[in-house]
Amino acid sequence: MTVTGRHYATGERVRLEFAHGRIASISPATAKGTGVEPASNSEPWIAPGFVDLQINGFGGHEFNEPQITPQRVREIVLAQDQFGVTSFCPTTTTQSLDRLTHAMTAIGDACERWPEIASRVPGIHLEGPFICAEDGPRGAHPREHCRPPDWDAFRRLNDASGGRIRIVTIAADYDQTPEFTRRAVDAGIRIAIGHTGASSDQIVRTVDAGASFSTHLGNAAHPRIRRHPNYIWDQLADDRLGATLIVDGHHLPASVVKCFLRVKSIARCALISDITGMAGMPPGNYSGTPLGNIEVLDDGRLVVAGQRELLAGASLPIGHGVANVMKFAGLDLRDAVQMASLNAQRLAGFPVQPLEAGTLADLVLLHHDCEPGATSPLRIVATYKRGERTWDASRTIRHSAAD
Repeated sequence: MTVTGRHYATGERVRLEFAHGRIASISPATAKGTGVEPASNSEPWIAPGFVDLQINGFGGHEFNEPQITPQRVREIVLAQDQFGVTSFCPTTTTQSLDRLTHAMTAIGDACERWPEIASRVPGIHLEGPFICAEDGPRGAHPREHCRPPDWDAFRRLNDASGGRIRIVTIAADYDQTPEFTRRAVDAGIRIAIGHTGASSDQIVRTVDAGASFSTHLGNAAHPRIRRHPNYIWDQLADDRLGATLIVDGHHLPASVVKCFLRVKSIARCALISDITGMAGMPPGNYSGTPLGNIEVLDDGRLVVAGQRELLAGASLPIGHGVANVMKFAGLDLRDAVQMASLNAQRLAGFPVQPLEAGTLADLVLLHHDCEPGATSPLRIVATYKRGERTWDASRTIRHSAAD
């Protein structure tokens, strides 16, 4: 198979050839052997597929809802093709150990049954229950299930998943956090600090133990914190920590995004969507969701019902973050895309798949709003998973074993 378009990093018109699920070659696109054709604005950009480290659900369903099944996991996973996401971490939020064990079993079973699911799920993200129980840091996570880190409880969950947990978001607040972090890192699991109200010393001890990045930095925090020191400054200042950012226009103001990137550097930050099962639902109140009682506001924000400040996940796919970070921080397409792909792979410890010969043919073809006549911030034209076209916007069909 051959794909032609504009290289996301250089702007040059290139032709990619696939073989056995990988990029066999990348070469300048030529016209009838007469030389390189100039790139046209009508052609899509070709970029590495998006890698989202935090997707909680989609289409009205969460990964840790009581009724989750392998089939429903499959539906959520394959639905991400339309957003240019070629791999992601199914993310479970705080619940009882029984509920989380059920979720891990369903995700693991889906990966065992269907190769197309296993290829899209490089690992699971456990976001809770080992988080701060205070209002603010816990976000929309149910207080009654927030608990200190417990290695035996973690092993139960990881065993249920078939050993697929690759990221654990943990609060630095607890005395048990450093030891848990050391054991996890020794087992090849990435520890991220998040949903925390920790002191400066607790942050340092957790990073010393091996924590490597911050989960959605700047969110899941007290509405009001002391000027300094505080746990946001502490995480920003520690050069050993990378960061994931939700740049949907709701979670972080543009000025904060710009400052975070200047401090952390683009190379150490990754975009995430934090999208939930409530994404796309009409405005209104919804009770009994896995995150409790949720309200969808008129502007699309998801909040804990009864107020307008505490967010309850996100409603926009990661492509909106790519477009927004270009606008908010003045990034070019190359850096914005890499924050949603290669940087995420590095933070999570997954194999990095740049757009070059020999790597997996996991690609997205897209247009973005810097182009004349564009009607949306970023439009996905097609998605390719291991060289197979799994989403085609022109025909709004999926081409894969999912059909």
